[in-house]
Amino acid sequence: MERQSTYTATATIDEQGILTGWSEGARRLLGYDSAAVVGRPATALLAADGAAVRRALAGRQRWNGTIPLRHRDGRPRELGVLAHRRTSAAGATDWLVVIAVPARAQPPRGEPLEEWTFLQSPFPLAIFDAEQRLVRANRRMEHALALPEAAIRGLCLAHIVPGAASEEADRSMRLALESGRPQEVRVRLAPELGLAAVLTPLKDAGGRVRAVCLSTQQPAGETGAPPPADRSGSRVGTVADRARAARELGEVTVPRLADVMTVDLLDAPRAGPQHAGPLVLRRAALRAVPDGAGPGAGAGVGEAVVCPADSPPAHSMAAGRPLLYDATDPAVAAWATLDPGAAWLRSSGSRWLLAVPLLDRGDLLGVALFGRRRDREPFGPEETRLAQEFTAKAADGIQRARDLPRSRTTTMALQRSLLPHPLPDQGALEIATRYLPAASRAGVGGDWFDVIPLSGSRVALVVGDVVGHGIRASATMGRLRTAVRTLADVDLPADELLTHLDDLVLRLAADEGSADPDAETAGGIGTTCLYAVYDPVSRRCTLARAGHPPPAVVTPDGAVRLLDVPAGPPLGLGGLPFEAVEAELPEGSLLALYTDGLFEARDHDIDEALDKMFAALGRPATSLDAVCDRVLTELLSHRPDDDIALLLARTRALHEDRVASWELADDPTVVSLARRYADEQLAAWGLDEAAFTTELMVSELVTNAIRYGRPPIRLRLIHQGDTLISEVYDASGTTPHMRRARTFDEGGRGLLLVAQLADRWGTRHDRVGKTVWAEQSVGTP
Repeated sequence: MERQSTYTATATIDEQGILTGWSEGARRLLGYDSAAVVGRPATALLAADGAAVRRALAGRQRWNGTIPLRHRDGRPRELGVLAHRRTSAAGATDWLVVIAVPARAQPPRGEPLEEWTFLQSPFPLAIFDAEQRLVRANRRMEHALALPEAAIRGLCLAHIVPGAASEEADRSMRLALESGRPQEVRVRLAPELGLAAVLTPLKDAGGRVRAVCLSTQQPAGETGAPPPADRSGSRVGTVADRARAARELGEVTVPRLADVMTVDLLDAPRAGPQHAGPLVLRRAALRAVPDGAGPGAGAGVGEAVVCPADSPPAHSMAAGRPLLYDATDPAVAAWATLDPGAAWLRSSGSRWLLAVPLLDRGDLLGVALFGRRRDREPFGPEETRLAQEFTAKAADGIQRARDLPRSRTTTMALQRSLLPHPLPDQGALEIATRYLPAASRAGVGGDWFDVIPLSGSRVALVVGDVVGHGIRASATMGRLRTAVRTLADVDLPADELLTHLDDLVLRLAADEGSADPDAETAGGIGTTCLYAVYDPVSRRCTLARAGHPPPAVVTPDGAVRLLDVPAGPPLGLGGLPFEAVEAELPEGSLLALYTDGLFEARDHDIDEALDKMFAALGRPATSLDAVCDRVLTELLSHRPDDDIALLLARTRALHEDRVASWELADDPTVVSLARRYADEQLAAWGLDEAAFTTELMVSELVTNAIRYGRPPIRLRLIHQGDTLISEVYDASGTTPHMRRARTFDEGGRGLLLVAQLADRWGTRHDRVGKTVWAEQSVGTP
């Protein structure tokens, strides 16, 4: 048996309404041969008033809707039609009429997450099947084309947007289907679409190309389009809130005020009245009296509705006030007959129509339409006032539902702006990170991570979790992250850094508590933090934590374990000590730092979560990014209720050929020997051009250590990438300060000279003694 597929019926009609073209698809659809209809008036095929159709087409370049046509056997058929008005190079005009006739069921929708991703993508997307017929179009594409998916489903691109651009895109689409490779074509398919379109083959599990996804962008600088959907999926649940507010309007007004009603919403509020059309809205509610004539066929809840500029809802939105109509008026009757979004008015038998715009603080959100059957009185002033009052309350609820994701998006923008992006350059660790915001309506939390390059090629890793959600938590996180970077920059040991951070949280809590005694967890009391410093020279890692989950480590032989780091109290309790530990990590070890949201996603089954995390970390992978994705896939069965921060670091080592050190005597005569050591080592590294500058800095640093410090004194040079580091250690705890020497001073110029020659310099304190260091950029030999 021959497998049927969707086909297209096309016809052309001249300006006088005479049929000039008739396709084989049109013959299959209505049963007329070409010879029987070409040359005849197109109205002869209508099962309705031809004057209404002419009024609907008047002055338009494109129209879509439902037209009742008559089959050759006399049966009427209501069909969705898309009509384009075309002008040839010679100036002649005609109409191209296309109808997609589906002869097979549409493919099922995908999984919820895939469906949300497609519908809420910030880019216009359309999917075409192997016959190059449209199967799906997302909201962005509907807005860009000003056509609902239902009006163009089953049509090829050349029938949706006729012209040379679509023909070129069609050729690229065919090439994508045949080659299985993505194609890019520089065409503008519609004014609201970008100049470049990408055609991506969609393959099944066996690698066979089943469809093509067309994606493009909004034109740069566009301001009229709805805002991009939140990439984290935050609009899920908010849509339901808007829909509930719309449904409640129906429950209050039907049957009290009307026999049937609809609420159609814009995807994004618009300021002031809207005169330009057509407008694309989405049906949020459709309600009729239970025992009366139902709303019948047409656009249902969730479907796109196109409001022509001359339709009653468009007039009401443009006027910004309620408007009353008689459904027997020819213009209203034509709209109700030809527009799928108005089919409910005709099928419900409504005689009276009241259109009320949904307005909130000057913003237009959409329109509510109320219908009354002919056996009831028209809407009077009191009913109109009540309808306007109820609609205003619904608009307020809908706006508040819209503001919720807007607030969440603001918080997420703040949160993401405070996270390191991109990660800083450093050679000690290979880094990969992931941050997942919570799905909870409570808002984005205060989880954060950071990677901070330190002196001596060391790197600090930080992961923290601020209690609470929303703007307050994100702002507190920003303060703490800045404080950590400041404290790390002065090379404080890990336990001392957490002690200073604890003091800061106490001060923040006191300041915020006095300003707002009811503030939730003011200042971030209860915040947890893990701070680790890795030294690629000694391959040792120093860690301390404040109530934070311990890190996991995977050694090169595949063994996975949690590092035994004393827990310490959460920040903000005050007076309790923190303890640092040191662990040696072989080169190639993998260190995993995370927040507790990763385990809470497993419904608090910590043992199971640990097992899954260990298994995901221990298996070989091509990259750290792949390990991150694997950990999240293994541990997340649903969108997390708390934020998740994950930081993976694979250790590298600086071997002996990159590090040189010498013990120096406490004698001024060794300064020249230190210069010779440095000169010989730079020659061995092929850095002769840096020898003069390095000799000067080494000479000043060694002189200062001998003059003001205590033995032992050590000189160390580190060459990593394009950086050369000169370090001098001595056992004194005094910190050198740069000062500008006066004219007759014999000293005081050493550190000033170092500061001018080096890119960076500073002092770090060890448990005993200090190290003064200076970095300079050098070429890689």
